[in-house]
Amino acid sequence: MNIPKTSTPRIVIIGGGFAGISLAKKLSKKDVQVVMLDRHNYHTFQPLLYQVSTGALEPDSIAYPIRKILSQYRNFYFRLADVEEVLPEQKKVKTDIGELSYDYLVIATGSKTNYYGNQSIKENGMAMKTIPQSLNLRSLILENFEQALLTDSIDEQDMLMNFVIVGAGPTGVELAGALAEIKKGILPKDYPDLDTRRVQINLIQASDRVLQEMSPVASKKAEQFLEKLGVHVWKNVLVTGYDGETVSTKSDLSFKTATLIWSAGVMGATVKGMNAEDLIVKGNRIRVNQYNQVDGYEDIFAVGDIAAMSTEKFPDGHPMMAQPAIQQGKHLGINLERLLSNKPMKPFNYFDKGSMATIGRNKAVVDLPNFKFQGVFAWFVWMFIHLFFLIGFRNRMVVFINWAYNYIRFDREARLIIRPYKKST
Repeated sequence: MNIPKTSTPRIVIIGGGFAGISLAKKLSKKDVQVVMLDRHNYHTFQPLLYQVSTGALEPDSIAYPIRKILSQYRNFYFRLADVEEVLPEQKKVKTDIGELSYDYLVIATGSKTNYYGNQSIKENGMAMKTIPQSLNLRSLILENFEQALLTDSIDEQDMLMNFVIVGAGPTGVELAGALAEIKKGILPKDYPDLDTRRVQINLIQASDRVLQEMSPVASKKAEQFLEKLGVHVWKNVLVTGYDGETVSTKSDLSFKTATLIWSAGVMGATVKGMNAEDLIVKGNRIRVNQYNQVDGYEDIFAVGDIAAMSTEKFPDGHPMMAQPAIQQGKHLGINLERLLSNKPMKPFNYFDKGSMATIGRNKAVVDLPNFKFQGVFAWFVWMFIHLFFLIGFRNRMVVFINWAYNYIRFDREARLIIRPYKKST
């Protein structure tokens, strides 16, 4: 990999997500060599992926080059690589561009879409976990309306204009709200020769409420917001399959649609060599102790979505969201410094700063530890927090300007089919 040899400890980080970046920043002034490996050369701000899918933002406004993030830090190296296997006995990482030895290894590979073993949904549905997937979804949504113009069949038109979103967590709720606003404010202008009033947005949830991880107050208010926007919310409905045209459920209910969007869950993105049965727990995550050390290894750590740290409050591990990943990355940086100084490491304690979701223009729900609120103020808080956590001044300005323009003009300029998407047959 052409990484310089060093007399200082080499810390290899697999993954440039929230956890990996936070850790690298924390190690920036330490006397160590940090090598980051990732299959992409950019960091993705995943909470705003749905806005790329719905044409509110271009992908470069929520992505930032990893090299630029850490370019000012000494002894930092980045390699564009796909990690194939970890070799703990040899203290090496095997990638598609070669092998690299380490003194300490940190696995921060994040998560991937969890289809719960349903092959038909995996093959025919749409995921929205990466920028390429979001661009595919954007193209498909727009192509559906272009195709609807070309058919005289009402049934085919309805199928093309019916969107089914499975999973009513923050991603599903936010996407449903965005699609509802497109139906209301954009489609009638873009497609005057198409009866866009027949567009349907169906949000399906297996449990008895949307935003299951948030407070009952937030769930109820979010559902009210969605219904006011015209979204059909289906609760206690378990989706069992999708053949590309029909969504089947455990009940007699079914949906005819050309687009099923799966946002019903994620699972840890494990690496070969660290996927032994005794290491992997619920959610395909790697079991770690209170210091983020992988069970059975003193020199291998895992942080973020991939790490399952069992606590009294979180027996199955911390929520697979940005905040736990950021906090674990920063804390591990402190612990690695202590470890190198022969000091005892400190256990990780997660500080829950709250959760939030937006349901569209002037509509959001926010749960803080001691305060819960909804509506316009919550929407402004949601915007401020997301702008604050975006990496790079340019990205913050671009997103802010786009949001301001979209709000004033009630428009989404990025509804472009840059690369046509065709489902595999």
